[in-house]
Amino acid sequence: MSGAQTDDPPDDRDAAIAALTARIDTLEAEAEIRRLQARYMFLCDTPCPEFGVADDAERIELIVGLYADDAVWEGVGEYYDGQFGRAEGKQAIRQHFRRFWGEKSEPALVLNAHYLTSEQIHVDGDTATGQWIHMQPWLFSDGTALLRSSRLNNAFRKVGGRWLVTRTRTENVFVAPLNDGFAQSFPSTSVLMRD
Repeated sequence: MSGAQTDDPPDDRDAAIAALTARIDTLEAEAEIRRLQARYMFLCDTPCPEFGVADDAERIELIVGLYADDAVWEGVGEYYDGQFGRAEGKQAIRQHFRRFWGEKSEPALVLNAHYLTSEQIHVDGDTATGQWIHMQPWLFSDGTALLRSSRLNNAFRKVGGRWLVTRTRTENVFVAPLNDGFAQSFPSTSVLMRD
């Protein structure tokens, strides 16, 4: 058959390209959300590992910059509801973190590191949700220590080409005491990100 076309029809090619593009967009969104959640946890560690951050006020602004204007930060469940409550909007979220780092208590917190696991990210166009379990050891200046574990059910939205947090929701799994002085060697400041 002279002159017959053997290529797929243009509609099939266009559909295949659209399907591949959608899959790539989803994978890129998952990667960006994963980095966003990890950055939040990184900035919440003590000592703060972000090199050059002068004080907690600067750290708080870096954290708040990860959130959409209408975002919500909330503790839920029988243990965290009363402890953390609900903050709506960037200014309220800023105040939440100012209370956490602004109230210098004794004994002082000298070590806090966040470990994320059991990740599930679900992307739907320009919105997404993500669930994680995280654990964090806390060590205080008097040597007392505890281990916290929480479930996270967070939400995200793409705003101006950038993924932002629209909801941080945390629910307690457990709080357990650790042996006094469980960590024998830890830094007073982090130099991890120094050039």
